[in-house]
Amino acid sequence: MTATMIKEFRLPDLGEGLTESEIVAWKVAVGDTVSLNQIIAEVETAKAVVELPSPYAGVVTALLEQPGTVVEVGKPIVSFEIEDHDGDAPAGGAAGGAGEAAAVKREPNLVGYGAVLESSGRPARRTRTFASPTATPVAVAPPVAVEPAPVVEPAGTPVATGPATHPATSPATHPEERPRSTPPVRKLAKDLGVDLEAVTGTGERGLITRDDVRNFVGGGDLPAAAHELAGVPASEPEADQTQAHAPAPGVRETRTPIKGVRKFTAAAMVQSAFTAPHATEFLTIDVTPTMELLAKLKASRAFAGFKLTPLTLVAKAVLIALRNHPTLNTRWDEATQEIVQYRYVNLGIAAATPRGLTVPNIKDADRMSLKELSSALTALTDTAREGKTGTADLSGGTISITNIGVFGIDAGTPILNPGEAAILALGAVRKMPWEYKDEVALRQVMTLSLSFDHRLVDGEQGSRFLQDLGAMLADPGMVLAMV
Repeated sequence: MTATMIKEFRLPDLGEGLTESEIVAWKVAVGDTVSLNQIIAEVETAKAVVELPSPYAGVVTALLEQPGTVVEVGKPIVSFEIEDHDGDAPAGGAAGGAGEAAAVKREPNLVGYGAVLESSGRPARRTRTFASPTATPVAVAPPVAVEPAPVVEPAGTPVATGPATHPATSPATHPEERPRSTPPVRKLAKDLGVDLEAVTGTGERGLITRDDVRNFVGGGDLPAAAHELAGVPASEPEADQTQAHAPAPGVRETRTPIKGVRKFTAAAMVQSAFTAPHATEFLTIDVTPTMELLAKLKASRAFAGFKLTPLTLVAKAVLIALRNHPTLNTRWDEATQEIVQYRYVNLGIAAATPRGLTVPNIKDADRMSLKELSSALTALTDTAREGKTGTADLSGGTISITNIGVFGIDAGTPILNPGEAAILALGAVRKMPWEYKDEVALRQVMTLSLSFDHRLVDGEQGSRFLQDLGAMLADPGMVLAMV
């Protein structure tokens, strides 16, 4: 008879030394048989939502935390009944003595959420699964039962485990295909209490759209604020990621827990604002030549299939200007009392998401051609829209750009991304009366707002960088004089 043992899986450090994560959703139920590296949960760190793979192959005996619960790293979140291949554990129970020691040797060392290697040395293939809503999602000591739900709002005390639950005594479900939808649609469904399993998708290849969800609850045009990613406004209906909800009659205020990305961002902004002495300068320029260049590039065969925006050209101009003004690509190391000069540029692009502000960055952007930069910006945009930006993409930035112009804003005083010396805000491009060849003409005008850490960047250095950047955008031919 094959010996078995109960193993608890503790929440791993998902990167960047984060101390806690929120359980967003379980993808398995008690009694499910899972394979190694099968996705068992979605968890939200302070930076991103990530998928958590199973470190074991076995049967789920208990889900120790409910969706919506913030869990500290190292705390058990799920238990499995697994085979004890060393044969030292008593059947059906927890191993002890030598068996436990052997199990510890097999304990996966999960840092981040990469694949655990099989005995062959190759990563096991991930299988995306979705637990049926009829399954019992949490194992409890009898006779308490927990009503299942596809999505659960933060509530309740973590459920303690009782004795090991066997599939014979707990309804088991077989994994089935997860309904095809985008993260914004899943959020809308969650807000409206809709089970996507019951919705028929009318989109391409059965994709469930926002209209499908709205029609399921009886139609109606729900108010929504379009999600805007820095530089590239949302174009698909599914990109709407925030919902305006009318409060119940008589309700004068509501409270929302501060957690996840918003909590992390708030702490980072406070640290930045009260640690780095900010200085901000503004420059308003005629960008008509840049907008004309943009139109020519879009019509060019050489750039067919590439998505070009004003942000693309501004980002390229920033990378060129940094060559002559490297002090804006530095970091103040308080611990060693040193100024760190980067010899590369990881260009951050601020993005507004339903979970708060994130600043993913393009690694080694200074080595990219305009086409490569365009592709990288598009990939960054698509990934952020899908809510799949990884922690690696959110760390290591050296200088950032935020595009407030997509909201119709002309200028602002952006706060530095912690650890960076400068951040540039792009204002809206507006047609305005402007002096042109000693006459007043209607021109396309933009305001640049540059905030910098005055410990690292002197006013002269910041001004000259902004001046060179403005010169390139006012006359793209000036690039020839700067490279």
